[in-house]
Amino acid sequence: MPLTPPFPPAVLQRRLLLAAALLCPAAALHAQPLPAKPITLVLPAPPGGAVDAIGRAMAEQLGKALGQTVIVDNRPGASGMLAAQTVARAAPDGSTLLLTHTTPVAYTPHMFSKMAYETTRDFAFITQICEADLVFAVNKDVPARTLKEFVAWAQARRGKLSYGSYGMGSGGHLMSAYLSESRQLDMTHVPYKGEAPMIQDLIGGQIPWALGTAGTLAPQIAAGKLRALAVTGPKRFAQLPEVPTFAESGFPDDEFRVIGGILLMAPAAVPAPLLATLEKAARDAVASTAMKARFQVYGLRGVGDSGAAARKAFDDSMPLIAKLVKVSGVKMD
Repeated sequence: MPLTPPFPPAVLQRRLLLAAALLCPAAALHAQPLPAKPITLVLPAPPGGAVDAIGRAMAEQLGKALGQTVIVDNRPGASGMLAAQTVARAAPDGSTLLLTHTTPVAYTPHMFSKMAYETTRDFAFITQICEADLVFAVNKDVPARTLKEFVAWAQARRGKLSYGSYGMGSGGHLMSAYLSESRQLDMTHVPYKGEAPMIQDLIGGQIPWALGTAGTLAPQIAAGKLRALAVTGPKRFAQLPEVPTFAESGFPDDEFRVIGGILLMAPAAVPAPLLATLEKAARDAVASTAMKARFQVYGLRGVGDSGAAARKAFDDSMPLIAKLVKVSGVKMD
């Protein structure tokens, strides 16, 4: 006589499937798809410029990797905080991401007493797309040929010089203010809405010096309109091989270093499986030939690390940023 199963076959099958799901929750979660709608990449910058160019290139490459449409939403304003706040409050379903320079997530939180978001609480790190170092450039009216010569020249004119930055609270602003305060130069800050107008005034002589990106300044330096004295990164730029670093110029790297670059982030509550999918796509995008070409145009160094590595690098940078803010005395409220 055949044995009778304790449950009908259909019931037994359902129970086995349920048991498998309970025993393997990670497998069930990994099957969770991205929303079947376009992904929005929010940028804290207007159209034009390095952040917008990198954002649009990333949108195209992410779309290919994910098989979905990725659109760019430019939301400049409030030192980038408007864009960051938009994403911090977005639905945590992976459909709204923040592609941002470091200002609104790393610098401005140190300069405002109250913020509408907290970076490490309200965002998940997907990857650091690239790093951006800056060039210290002067116009043709400045006689200095080295950074030390410039400081001596500026000290002899204490309280009479100004410097430009590409935005209030930016890395360039903070480092310039730090140089002014730490070397008792007493220089006046002139903020601009982006690099283009800043460089125009630098060439025209309205400001004697400024920190700007290599991709933007290199053509003006090559044309003899500006002169580069130093670069902020750990090594010399390929576009400006004859220009020494701050460290090579006698200025400590643990002080005179801009924490800069472009990050890809999501609302903090996005499920881990979706973050893993986005991270894989983002890292593939950063490694693509198209993105490498874009980095070269703007003098950027591609990174494409893991979300965990990007978060660690961010955390490690906080003491230096806090020091820059404290010594420079920059406050925005």
